[in-house]
Order: sequence, then C-alpha cells, then structure tokens
Amino acid sequence: MIHHISISAQNPRHVAEVLASVIGGLVVPFPPHPGSFMAFAGDEYGTAIEVYPLGIELAPGQEEQDANFVNNASPSQLSATHAAISVKASQEQIEEIGKREGWRVRRFSREGLFDVIEFWIENRVLVEFLTPEMASQYLALAKPEALEALMAQSTPV
Repeated sequence: MIHHISISAQNPRHVAEVLASVIGGLVVPFPPHPGSFMAFAGDEYGTAIEVYPLGIELAPGQEEQDANFVNNASPSQLSATHAAISVKASQEQIEEIGKREGWRVRRFSREGLFDVIEFWIENRVLVEFLTPEMASQYLALAKPEALEALMAQSTPV
C-alpha cells in the first residue's frame, strides 16, 4: 500500500491546495523542507502527496544519514513519476478543478481494462485520479486471478 508520494511543482503551496480539493483533504507545511507542503486526504490510510519546489530532488544520505534534499538548478519540466489515486470526487468535480486551474484533464481507458482521469498538475506532472467507479474497475483487475488471466492472454516478451 502506498501511503504518500512526492512531486515537485513551480508553486508547491498552490498545487497542494488544489490536490487537497480533489482528494477531499487539507494542506499542511512539510517541516523537513521549508517551502514544501503536504496534501493529506484525511483517510484511514494516511494518504498524502508531498509537494516540493521544482528543482528539489532527493539523494541518498552517506553512511547512517537519511535522504538529503538537493537543489537541481536545471530541473526537467517533465517526470516519469506518477500515481493513481482513488478519490471520492466525481469526474465532473475533477474536471471543474482542472479547468479552473487551466490544467489538462481527460478521461482515458487503459487498454480497455480500467479508466482513469489524467490530471496534469501545472500541465507537467501526471496524477491519475480514479472515481469510485474507476477504482472498482482497477481493483477487480488487481486481484490475483484476474492478473493470471491477463498474463495468460499476453504475448511473451
């Protein structure tokens, strides 16, 4: 189970506030890195999204040190990192929030297996939001017997 993820943003506080409005939660400062914020869903899993300023990267510590925050003066505007997050919000609510922000928001089918709403934070970071209906599709696919059937249908690599 994933409890939290982290992303970077040009405007971390605003992005955290927008995310909190989608996940139905609240925003708090992220003490380990000033200028960073967390959007908490307030659910039983502690689901949260940490939002760092663009350019902040995590690096492994030395010996017994934990991870370090380092600043990349030339960060990419894009990232391979993304997350799929189940939310209570409807597709219409998610689309309205994205429209208000001027961010790309579109519903897509993932190979006909389950649907997601692509929510492009600042039009550069992808979060796939799953409404309750979409989450049901995803969870049905994630069961071992469904995965085994899917693997039996796929072509060998």
